[in-house]
Amino acid sequence: MTGTQRREQLVMIARGLFAERGYDATSIEEIAQRAHVSKPVVYEHFGGKEGLFAVVVDREMSTLHQMITASLTSYRSRVRVEQVALALLTYVEESTDGFRILVRDQRVSAAEGTYSSLLNEAVGQVGHILAGDFGRRGLPPELALLYAQALVGMVSTTATWWLDERTPPKEVVAAHLVNLCWNGLTNLEPDPRLGSA
Repeated sequence: MTGTQRREQLVMIARGLFAERGYDATSIEEIAQRAHVSKPVVYEHFGGKEGLFAVVVDREMSTLHQMITASLTSYRSRVRVEQVALALLTYVEESTDGFRILVRDQRVSAAEGTYSSLLNEAVGQVGHILAGDFGRRGLPPELALLYAQALVGMVSTTATWWLDERTPPKEVVAAHLVNLCWNGLTNLEPDPRLGSA
């Protein structure tokens, strides 16, 4: 195995173990054992468990960031909300281990590159979108960040719940999220559907 291949192997093994057991319950010894290498090989590539964990988190954050950013770049406001909800749920579905790592094992020392920092960035982007929409509709634009925080929090919390639940399907979950976001409790649609689907 080349150095690059070995590094990739170690990242994938660690990713699975971090998702299954969490950061604290995963050891370098077990990662090395599963890769059929000695512990010094792992240390040589990553410097230790924290370095390996940082690589895993960085990859997951990059994937999730790309999905969410892509969902915010086009369409009108309601469809953007649909796309963000669906992007996060798709990430949960396609990268379950990665999402488990992001929501379960946030290192206290990590200020950037965390799930919460990504959510804060999403709040800023959604707030900017809502401010423009609020201005056009005669609503106070200064409240856009409050609403953005509520929307992102609702989608994020629901995605965390759906991580283990997996029912109903992600499209139905996204449609109901958008229904609540868009219509509020007073005007809920009886059978919401995604407009982009």
